[in-house]
Amino acid sequence: MVKQILVIEDEPNVAAFISQGLQESGYKVFLAYNGSNGLDLLQQMQIDLVVLDVILPKMDGREVAKRIREMGYTYLPIIMLTALGTTENIVKGLDSGADDYLIKPFKFKELLARIRARTRNKGVPVVNNPKLTLKDLELDTEAKLVTRAGEEISLTSTEFRLLQYLLLNKNKVLNRVDILEKVWDINFNMGTNVVDVYVNYLRNKIDKNFEVKLIHTVIGMGYILK
Repeated sequence: MVKQILVIEDEPNVAAFISQGLQESGYKVFLAYNGSNGLDLLQQMQIDLVVLDVILPKMDGREVAKRIREMGYTYLPIIMLTALGTTENIVKGLDSGADDYLIKPFKFKELLARIRARTRNKGVPVVNNPKLTLKDLELDTEAKLVTRAGEEISLTSTEFRLLQYLLLNKNKVLNRVDILEKVWDINFNMGTNVVDVYVNYLRNKIDKNFEVKLIHTVIGMGYILK
């Protein structure tokens, strides 16, 4: 089936450029020039992925991403377009619910590669056993539920993918490049510390209130779940 992409971009030239390129690549495209119209379209159509600009009138892209998640589209891929490439701004975008980011200006083929990666569900591999465990930590890949000592832990979609990848590779040291490629499925600028930020988020949620710590730093090498 033809994948349907929602593009929320207020710059007409950029929107037209993206729309034409995607249509020529075999996608069906719906365009919205502000967040409100984008959310309306999302509810009316069967959307497979959202391309979302950060700087929008009235409601910025981060707020739009939050509302998409609040509306129940928990695992709908969102690629955020931003002119702000600092770690702080990238993390803010990911925190709001985005799965990926692309810094303007960008080449269309790079956006297309990101869209293909996200819509074919590459990244964290599918496992036969839906439940991944380590001691009293359990992640249910089907129910999208994480618990520790029987207590439910609320994670964002990015945190969930990161924990899933760590559990799939428990007792193995994972370097930052491996984590970026498998969890985010893109080539992040290694000058940023996005991985470290998200590992700390996980620590605060699954380790902070427990005596036994599961996430460990291996200095100069990366992280291990054990």
